[in-house]
Amino acid sequence: ASTRIEMRNPDPSCNPYLAIAVMLKAGLDGIKKRISPPAAVNQNIYALSPEEKAVLGIRSLPGSLMEALEELKHDEVIKCALGKHAYSRFVEAKQLEWDDYRTKVTPWEIEQYLTKF
Repeated sequence: ASTRIEMRNPDPSCNPYLAIAVMLKAGLDGIKKRISPPAAVNQNIYALSPEEKAVLGIRSLPGSLMEALEELKHDEVIKCALGKHAYSRFVEAKQLEWDDYRTKVTPWEIEQYLTKF
């Protein structure tokens, strides 16, 4: 049996250099700390109930950019991988992006609420 890994670009809109730097740092951190991967789940996780996911140790990803930024604040591996300057500029840019997004009124909101109230 051979040992291999598969690395996929997490998002086509991301900076591939920063993404690869963070993935490499996370992988090396896992090796250094001897972190074992979780057991394989051979089920359709989208069909599982929240209780079944909890039993299997499956956590949901952040549901919004703001939730992702909150998680990022606690991730020392990513801070180290990006360096202080790039990390702080990245967080600043994403905070501005979130602020811009959350203050926009969408056509769905207008249709859903304006005519009802």
